[in-house]
Amino acid sequence: MNTVLITGTSSGYGLETARHFHSKGWRVIATMRTPRAGLLPEGTEVLALDVTDPASIVAAIDAAGPIDALVNNAGIGLVGAFEAAPMDYIRKIFDTNTFGTMAMVQAVIPQMRARRAGVIVNVTSSVTLTSMPLAAAYTASKQAITGFTGSLAHEMAAFGLRVKLVEPGYAPTTRFSQNIDFAIEDMIPAPYADFARPIFAAFANPPLVTQERDVAEAVWQAVTDGTDQLHYPAGPDAVALARAG
Repeated sequence: MNTVLITGTSSGYGLETARHFHSKGWRVIATMRTPRAGLLPEGTEVLALDVTDPASIVAAIDAAGPIDALVNNAGIGLVGAFEAAPMDYIRKIFDTNTFGTMAMVQAVIPQMRARRAGVIVNVTSSVTLTSMPLAAAYTASKQAITGFTGSLAHEMAAFGLRVKLVEPGYAPTTRFSQNIDFAIEDMIPAPYADFARPIFAAFANPPLVTQERDVAEAVWQAVTDGTDQLHYPAGPDAVALARAG
């Protein structure tokens, strides 16, 4: 039985991806910072994991044992004017989205390299497919992973490993800003109000949206298709942006 370890499975894309792999008969190790009962199908293994904590990463990898696929889905975001973004929170975004992903990859490479088999999937965002306003820090954290993944794919191919990118589009139901300790209203100072108003109106009524199942299916394809394809846009809006680019 193949084994997949997925980060950030308490909700959204990660939760749906864990359910999808379970339905396909895989051994699923679903990780989240604070494990909760009842979220996942019976037989799913749930582990505590904070991707910003080196000791937590070591403990989770040791508990998981050999894995065939790593899906780096854990992430946090922020919408608003960059001028107003607290630098402490920007660092938190990079700690989770960028350095947390890199740390997880570095932790699993030795076992995959030794077996000369394995797939690593890094989940980024459609903000890497086109420039979008009011998401500068988040975009930077995800663009870093795009460059990282492309370079790493060349390194790992020498050992028979595949490294992939899944790029979800916009999902209005996804909790984009979370774990913040400041008022989200403060992210749009008065001088930005006129600029931001039509952007938020567009967010509220998008012509195309990504569903959680779109991302789960894209991750499944990235893990199982056996090709060297690097980019997997997920959701109709992301696919449209990828084609336009």
